[in-house]
Parts: sequence; structure tokens; C-alpha cells
Amino acid sequence: MQTWSLVSISVLLAVLVRWGVSLNSYSGAGNPPMFGDYEAQRHWQEVTYNLPLQQWYFNTSDNDLNYWGLDYPPLTAYHSWLCAYVANILNPDWVELHRSRGYESPAHKLFMRITVLVTDVLIYIPAVVLYCLYLTDGSAKRRVSILLSILLYPGLILIDYGHFQYNGVSLGFALWGVLALGLGWNSLGSLAFSLALNYKQMELYHALPFFCYLLGKCIKAGLIGRGFILLVKITATVLVTFGLCWLPFLPDPSQVLQVVRRIFPVARGLFEDKVANTWCSLNTVIKIRSILTSDSQLYLSLAFTLLAALPSSIKLLMKPTFWNFKLALVNTSLAFFLFSYQVHEKSILLAALPVCLLLNEFPLMCIWFLQASTFSMLPLFLKDGLLVPYTVAFLGFPFLTVYLLSALDDCSEDELKLGTCGKLFSFLPKMHLACIMKWKFYVSMALMAVLSVVSVAMDPPPHLPDLFPVLMSTTAFMHFLGVFLNFNIVQFMDPPRKKSRKKNN
Repeated sequence: MQTWSLVSISVLLAVLVRWGVSLNSYSGAGNPPMFGDYEAQRHWQEVTYNLPLQQWYFNTSDNDLNYWGLDYPPLTAYHSWLCAYVANILNPDWVELHRSRGYESPAHKLFMRITVLVTDVLIYIPAVVLYCLYLTDGSAKRRVSILLSILLYPGLILIDYGHFQYNGVSLGFALWGVLALGLGWNSLGSLAFSLALNYKQMELYHALPFFCYLLGKCIKAGLIGRGFILLVKITATVLVTFGLCWLPFLPDPSQVLQVVRRIFPVARGLFEDKVANTWCSLNTVIKIRSILTSDSQLYLSLAFTLLAALPSSIKLLMKPTFWNFKLALVNTSLAFFLFSYQVHEKSILLAALPVCLLLNEFPLMCIWFLQASTFSMLPLFLKDGLLVPYTVAFLGFPFLTVYLLSALDDCSEDELKLGTCGKLFSFLPKMHLACIMKWKFYVSMALMAVLSVVSVAMDPPPHLPDLFPVLMSTTAFMHFLGVFLNFNIVQFMDPPRKKSRKKNN
């Protein structure tokens, strides 16, 4: 009973923090002609409510695709239609065709904020609660601490409630998939992840681990016997789920092709904004986009992404344990973020979710990464007027999580949860290795803080207008690359031994 009281308090605190962030400005407020992501979400509601489904993804006189054209899979469109249906009941002006473009009012802002909070309460937050209670080891206090740390991760809150998006929906469905697989409900896990993929195509970052884990379990069970039956069930679940989501478009192949073109816009180039991945960081030294053709950039990106994700995926396929599955989610999502084509800075949230799932085993490394991921999106937050929420989150999140998870209580390898990576440095005394990691954490926090202050308080040199965004993206890239290498090494070594560890498989 006491555990559920603590859970309720944690959820209430998470809801209040989300609501507090939502009181700030939002992407593109009062900034015509395109406004921002807030207007994109509102415009999709306008389009889906007023136009027949066959026109949602096509350029017409009523649907200008150059003005926030719908570029997400069908489930996002259905969600927009549902929100628009409610909006039209409350105030038809909010979704009136053409005339509602750039609509801004306190009442509409309140409505849009509530739609995000409702999806979090219905989809994302319950998945986090159940994961922490049923798939996290340790005492009740420890599990609640993990729960609160995940729910207060500032990157997702600032993007969904400040910048304004619905990432909690796709991430929530993906987490439901992880939860179901962890409990042995393979078909239900396949259903949940299929919904995530049909909501946002970026969930492809997590697709390889889901595929390899389920296929590995089928092979392990025997493809002639129980494994074949399991494979048929999973395949049928995925096909039926995709079929139902795409059903209105299936009668006309041109509709399906147009939706696919919209959700995979390869013509936009290798990267646009200053994102903390390999190509953007390398471009400061080698002008890749000038040297290579667009097709060459696409093929290069695809090759490096697959090569980076391959070791972790093969390991998971050969040994499909839930522990390897969680690590593969981190490694594959980071491989996609670091090397794939047309990466947006917000895509780091797809790596942040599986990192959150490892907070119990590697608290220091995970807190470090989550802080760096929030820092990497600072240029975006500054555009959206989110300096104050970012500052509070940047200072508060590491202090709170380090305290809750006792990540730095004792300067020893065991307490810092450096895991099996320490074997690579067996020539160093354990205390020295742990102290090095601890001081690297302090230096990293200080560096990110200094860059945050400098980017706000100083103007860049006239001949280097992008100096601060480049420094921030490169710094964050080095953090992400280090975490990617670390967790790949961890996956190829024995899992950390814990007396309380439950065998999920």
C-alpha cells in the first residue's frame, strides 16, 4: 500500500511539472508565416477534420504540403482527427479550413496542452509505472526512485510541452511493447510496437532489436515446433495491426505510395540543423555535402547505420535475453541517431527512452547521458523561449537523480555501477578507475553548463555565426559516441551480477 502511495505522489509530481512547463511559450508563437511545431499539430487537425482521407497526404488547393504537410504515418493522422473532432465541438474557429491558419488564443493553447497531457496519462505514464514496478529489481523505494527519475526526464517534457509535440504517444507504445516482452507476452508486445511504428516512423530506431529479439526467441524454441507457432502468431499480429492502420489507404496503391513518400522525405539532405551526430560534427572539418552527391550521402549513411547496429543485433539474435534486448535498444537507437540520414535533434529522445530503462543498473552513465541529451537540444529550446524551464531542469535533474539513485555516494566501481567495462581497465586499481569516471562526470557537467551560459550571454563572432550551436552539438556528439561504445562493450560481456536480479527469460 505504501508503494502505491509513493507511486501516486510521483505521478502527481510528474503531471504538475509537465503542466508547469506547458505554461511557457511554444514553438513559433507569433512568428509567421510558418509559425512552428505547435501550428503544425494544429494544422494537421484542421486538414484531417475538413478534408476527405484521400486528400490528407496529397498536395491540393485545400492542402498545401509546403505549409506543414502531414508527414507522419496514419495513426498520427487519426489522432489529429480525434483531437480536431473535440476541438470543433469546443470552438469551430480552431480548425476552420484556411481561416484558422496561425490561430493563437489562450483557450486554444490550454486545449492543445491538455491533449498532450491526456495522451501521457493514458499511454506513457502507465507504461513507465508498470515497467518500474514489475521489471525493475530492488526495494520498493528503489523502484519508485527509478520511476520518478524517468517521469521527470526533462528532454521529453521540454519537447512535448514546450516545443510542442506528441512524442509520448510513440514512446509510450514502444515502452508498452518492451513491458509486454519482458513479461513474456510476445504477441501483445508486437502489437504495441506496431502501433508505435504506425504513429511515428522514427520508431524504426527500435525496430531491429524488437525483430531480432522475437526472431531469436522463435529460433531458440525451435522453428519446427513451438518456435514456428510463435513466429506465426507474431507475424499475424504485426500484419493485422498494420493492415488495420492502413486499411483506408489500401484500396488505392497510389495512396499508399504517397504516404510512404511523405514519411520518408529523402530529398531533404543528409542533415539540416546542427544536430549532435557524426555527419554534422564531421562536416565542420570535411564538407561532406559538397563532396558527395545526394545519392552517395544516402548510401553512405545507410551503410554506416547498418554496420553500427549490426554487432548488437547479431548478439541479441544469438542470445535473445531481456537484458540483451534492453542493451540492443540503446545501441541500435544510438547507431541510427549517430549515423542515419536526415536526423533531427529531437530524435535523441528515441535513445533516451531505452537508456532510462537501464537507470537501475548503470545510474551514473544513464544520468550522464540523459543530461547530455537535454543539453544537445538547447538551441531548439532557445528558439522556443524555454530558457527558464531548461535552466531549472538542467540544474535540478542531475541533483535529484544522483540523490535518488545514490549514483555518487561511494567512489568505488561497484557503487558507480561501471559494470563489466571495468574489466577492460583491469590494469588500473578499481578506486582509480571509479574516481576517473566520477571526475569526468563533474567536468562534463561543468562544460555543458559553461556552454549553456555562453550561448545565452554572448554573441558569436560575426564571421562564425554558428559557433555556439556547433560547439554544443560537437560536445554532445562526443558524449553520445562514448555512451554508444560503452554499452556495446557491456552487451558483449557478462551482465552485472545482482542477488536480486530476476530471470525474465
